[in-house]
Amino acid sequence: MAATAAVPAAKPAHHRLRADALRNRERIVAAAREMLVEYGVDVPLDEIARRAGVGNATLYRHFADRCELVHHVSLSVMSRIAEQAERARAEEPDAFLALRRFVHAAADERIGALCPLLAESVARRHPDLAEARDRLEATTEELMAAARDEGLLRSDIAAGDLMVALTQLTRPLPGSGCANFDQFVHRHLQLFLDGLMTPARSELSGAAVTLEDLRRTP
Repeated sequence: MAATAAVPAAKPAHHRLRADALRNRERIVAAAREMLVEYGVDVPLDEIARRAGVGNATLYRHFADRCELVHHVSLSVMSRIAEQAERARAEEPDAFLALRRFVHAAADERIGALCPLLAESVARRHPDLAEARDRLEATTEELMAAARDEGLLRSDIAAGDLMVALTQLTRPLPGSGCANFDQFVHRHLQLFLDGLMTPARSELSGAAVTLEDLRRTP
């Protein structure tokens, strides 16, 4: 895959956009997220515009090129998942129920299919992405710590373990497409989550995987 250009400077803040322009922008990002999952990072931009119900000129008015669009899809996905985690923690009666809700919400964002595509296509050290990633990681760590403190989450699990399992279990099988995959994802995630509860049924090999461990992985 060809290397992408540096991400352009961010557009003006969303609150400065007219309501109709903001709706168009949100539709474009949502359509791009869907089509990246379905067709990969090389999906034609005019197809994304068509899916969003806007013209090509409207798409390019908001996003200068593919790199900038994928950048904002990344921001959207991480922000939405972090918001889901924060809302779940505030609304659920215990931290493990909040963790379950967060994991299933992340699956609905197609995180397993998007992670490898976005990792290859965006400037991961861009300040906007770093901020969104830090928020998501901190929220995940806090949610797991709360579940652990409540005696609901086994002690030999760290956030890296959760992220590896989440991305792997929600990644479509090679050659299967995405059409019928969703019907299995939440079932298998529920089985995985049951295995995180205390008391632990077995001893895990190795040490708990942290988010820092994942960042060190080549």
